[in-house]
Parts: sequence; C-alpha cells; structure tokens
Amino acid sequence: MVTIANICMTRRESLVAVATPLAARLVDEAPAPSRKLNVVCVGGHPDDPESGCGGTLARYSGRGHAVTIIYLTRGEAGIPGKTHDEAAQIRSEEALKACRILNARPLFAGQIDGATEISNASYEAFNALLTAQQPDMVFTHWPIDTHRDHCAGSLLTFQSWYRGGKKYALLYFEVLTGEQTQQFSPNFYVDISESSEKKKQACFAHASQEPSEFYAYHEEMERFRGLEHRCKRAEAFVVQAQGPLPPVAW
Repeated sequence: MVTIANICMTRRESLVAVATPLAARLVDEAPAPSRKLNVVCVGGHPDDPESGCGGTLARYSGRGHAVTIIYLTRGEAGIPGKTHDEAAQIRSEEALKACRILNARPLFAGQIDGATEISNASYEAFNALLTAQQPDMVFTHWPIDTHRDHCAGSLLTFQSWYRGGKKYALLYFEVLTGEQTQQFSPNFYVDISESSEKKKQACFAHASQEPSEFYAYHEEMERFRGLEHRCKRAEAFVVQAQGPLPPVAW
C-alpha cells in the first residue's frame, strides 16, 4: 500500500514541527488514486511553476496524470531591452518548451507582468479559468512573497478555491526562499530525487532568464529540503489545512 509517508513528514517529526490537525492528517495512510488526476499549477510568470514545483509536476505527469500550468502573465517585463510584446513572445515560447519537457499543458491567464491586478473582474476571470480545469489539486505561490505578481497569483487562486467550496487540495510552493518567499514553514514534502533533472531541463528552457545565474540556489533548496525529508532532493510545500489531503500519485 502506498502511504503518505512517502512524500511527507514522519509521525514524530510532523507532530513536533506542526501541532495542528493537519499534522495528524499528513501521516494517515492514503490510497493511490484509482483514476487520472487533474493537477494544476499557477505561477506568476513563465519559469515560476518550473522552479517552484517542476520536480513534483514531472512525477505526476510521469504517472499518467494530467498536468496543467497556468501562467498569470507572459513575463512581459522580464527581458531587459525588449518591448513587452517582444518579451511576451520569447517567454511564451520558452514556457511551451518547458511544458513539453514536463508533459504539461500551458495556459495563460492574460495579465501583464509587473501590472497584475486583483479586482472583482480579475477574480471572476481567473476563477472561470481555474474552475474549468476541474482540478483535484492546485499548486501556487506562497502568499507572503516579495514579488507582487506572485502574491496576486496566490490570492486569486486562494479565492477561487475558497469560494468554490474548498473541494480540492491546495498547496503553496516556494521560490528563492529568503530572497523572495518569506517565512515559509513546509508541512508536506515530495521526493524529487528521480525527477530533479527533468525539472532542471524545464527551468533551463527559459534561456532568457539566464538560469545558470540562479538555478544553483534552487539546487541548494532541493538538497536542504531533502535533508529535512531524509532523501537526496525534495520540494517542500504548505498544504492549506481546510482542504482535502493531497492525493498520492505513486
């Protein structure tokens, strides 16, 4: 039987680290899903989902589950010296390449890099897009982040989940913890020892972002989270406690 211990803390560690009802739930046995899951990841820009949980997404898609990545923006402000239109075209093509590597389906939410909006209209538009995917679980940014676009993506996702009845598992990922993601204390881990190379390839598909300049930081994060989880490399998440337990896929 597959147990949740494969991808989260042990009973003693979880109860010591997080004295909440969620901690007890994370050590319960959970059967592998008997059907194909719809796994969705929401990121502020092209390369955020890949760097935040690319290894986890690769594990789900590798088991035959449907993975969709929703990019809130096309990274319009992300290439110095390029116009918004030029940068959007380049970064959209990079996102498509990364999604092919991860065997994921890309979607773009239509907001603008550096000028994302949280309004009644944006809530409704995003909710329609996310709900249409009929997700079984959703990954998104931790809401306490130094980048406004990351915060916007997180809040839009949370409101869709909350107003939709909290029907699916909601998990928050980290990016450049300490520099961007702030006060992140994970309660859920995924061993990505076997999928870390595919994650790296997906991140390096975003050549315009000069991944060789930042990816070493992510590798340090993976090794550190692996030490916490007692494996070679891991990605770490915070599970929204009021929702369902993330379904085990392996």
